[in-house]
Amino acid sequence: MDISNATEFIACYNKIDSQLRDLYGFKPSQPFTDVVRRSAEKNAVVRKYENELADYARLRNAIVHQSTDGRIIAVPCDDVVENIRLIERLLCSPPTVGETLEDKRIVSIEAELSLRQAVMLMARTGYSNIPVYRGKRMIGIINNRRVLRELGDVLAQGRSADAWLSETPVADILAESDLFVYYKYIGKKDSVQAIVDAFEENRKLLAVCVSENGRAGERIVNFVTSADLPRINKLLEDYQ
Repeated sequence: MDISNATEFIACYNKIDSQLRDLYGFKPSQPFTDVVRRSAEKNAVVRKYENELADYARLRNAIVHQSTDGRIIAVPCDDVVENIRLIERLLCSPPTVGETLEDKRIVSIEAELSLRQAVMLMARTGYSNIPVYRGKRMIGIINNRRVLRELGDVLAQGRSADAWLSETPVADILAESDLFVYYKYIGKKDSVQAIVDAFEENRKLLAVCVSENGRAGERIVNFVTSADLPRINKLLEDYQ
């Protein structure tokens, strides 16, 4: 009997078990199935593979515990080994943003330019989220929702929309709270899974902003919106 599949299965299983306990502080005495169930509440990878991991716990017990003389009495098929290897890599050595996604040429605007110029830039490029810079520092992100909301207030007050657009600097309508409600910052060293998690955790999220270290104020090198999620999920599924 070729036991290499059983050996690799157990190795991957042990790495997953150790990683989840380290990540979330589970006690050594807690059963693996309980670790998986609780981790699924916090981790999208575990949530996706929760049923398989529960099945693998039973298979692991059959391999390790049900032999009375130390012999391997169950050998996982190739598909099972391939799948648990994928789960182990996604949890223990996930692909990073910098490794997986190429930097984009991000359209931006200077803080003191007018809202008219910002609107024209959105119309010309089709981008609805545009970083705003003062010198080299990003001070916010202007989006079409914010512009429309502010424009609605101007019209409700009977003021001239044309004058408002021409005379108001972009910086004047930026809301600091928008940066933390509608956007998530991650760095190039963060995992690609962090992008998926961000959209799952915040249904109001407009975009994930990628910068070198994931700090607000840094130059953005990539915008990821919900429209990109099918491509991101495909990248994760193809990660072998």
